[in-house]
Amino acid sequence: MNKTYDMKKIILLISFSLFLLSSCHITKEYNQINVYNDSLYRDSFGNDTNTIANIPWQEFFIDENLQALIQKALSQNLDLKMAIERINVANAYFKQSKLAFLPDLNSSVSIRQSKLAFPQGFGLINSSTQYDLIISSSWELDIWGKLKSSKKAALANLLKTEAAKRAVQSQLVSEVAFYYYQLLSLDNQLEILEKTLENRKLDVSAMKDLKASNIVNGAAVVQSEANQYSVEVAIPDVKRLIKETENMLSFLIASPSETVNRKSLGDEAIPQELSVGIPAQLLKYRPDVQAAELEFRIAFEQTNVARTAFYPNINITGSAGFSSLDFSKWFTADGLFANIMGGLTQPIFNKGMNKANLSSAEANQEIAFHNFKKSVLIAGQEVSNALYAMETAKEKESSRIKQIESLTKAVDFTKELLKYSETTNYTDVLTSEQNLLNAELGMVNDRVEQWIALIYLYKATGGGVEK
Repeated sequence: MNKTYDMKKIILLISFSLFLLSSCHITKEYNQINVYNDSLYRDSFGNDTNTIANIPWQEFFIDENLQALIQKALSQNLDLKMAIERINVANAYFKQSKLAFLPDLNSSVSIRQSKLAFPQGFGLINSSTQYDLIISSSWELDIWGKLKSSKKAALANLLKTEAAKRAVQSQLVSEVAFYYYQLLSLDNQLEILEKTLENRKLDVSAMKDLKASNIVNGAAVVQSEANQYSVEVAIPDVKRLIKETENMLSFLIASPSETVNRKSLGDEAIPQELSVGIPAQLLKYRPDVQAAELEFRIAFEQTNVARTAFYPNINITGSAGFSSLDFSKWFTADGLFANIMGGLTQPIFNKGMNKANLSSAEANQEIAFHNFKKSVLIAGQEVSNALYAMETAKEKESSRIKQIESLTKAVDFTKELLKYSETTNYTDVLTSEQNLLNAELGMVNDRVEQWIALIYLYKATGGGVEK
């Protein structure tokens, strides 16, 4: 009776001691850190919480051909497929971290034949056969929160891989749109060059007629021919770029190189009402910023794990089974055995390994925190750059239209003067025509710059979500 009473006291004492130990907060709780400020977007002080990042890409890009390309990319792109598999890997580790709270359970069956020395067998037997069936279990008590912190780190890693997948998706949507509008601009440039080439051929014919009438000399004829050839030389380069851009789009959708169905740049209407929201929304919509914060949380929990290494591990182990030297008595009461043991392992001297691990974990935590802040600053910079790029592209458009109108008149005037004025030569015509061609190509670039800035802004705010 006294022995039973003493055992109860010991159990209660151990339980109370474990409760006290578990109440010692060795690990720390993670609290989200606010690294945002209202001036993250340069020259933008609005409080509008609406943001284009909340618009699904199916509604943001309304071109049916572009939508088809994006859909193919999201279902077939190899980088996105690899990102999904990384999620599966992280999910497997997270499931494993949850099971770490349960005890291990192992079993073994063995038959051991031994030859005994004379002293071992007392001169009576010279060999023995032992039959064993053992089931063993080990359970580590998570007194200091090591397993809990490991589980949190695994969860943060899973969430990080999911954020990384969304970052790949956002990047992919933006890249497909970027190359699509680059392709439209190249089509437009090729159209302008081919139209200009036809005009240059007419110029050559006109110069030959004027030379026959002794209005211009042979120099004007060869200059007009050279002007024609300069356009002919530019056309193959644009055609090459068109093929290369189509090849890039085919690569993004994980298909062999092929012709891309598309519209004309002039048919594309640029959205006018845009809002980037407030800086704090970057954490909600920017997957790369989310991934950076989650990387910091992983490092935070790994630092917690490193702290627990300074405290003792408490394990409960037990085993049971059958062991016998006689096979016929293997599964009998005589062969049955069982034991249970509680153990405590306290590190005393391990060559400074625990201190080194803690210092390393704390340093990695600081690195992750600085990288998180860096990702926020980069996000703000990208939004600011995209906003200003859109503004400047729009500013150029009205001036470019006036420039083209003036240069068109200049070409017409110089051609007329060439016929009737001795002070005008073909060099004036050549210069005005080249200036007009440059302005027309510049108009195409201005147009596509607006689209590129818009795509860049959509990505910078974290856009690319699906319906």
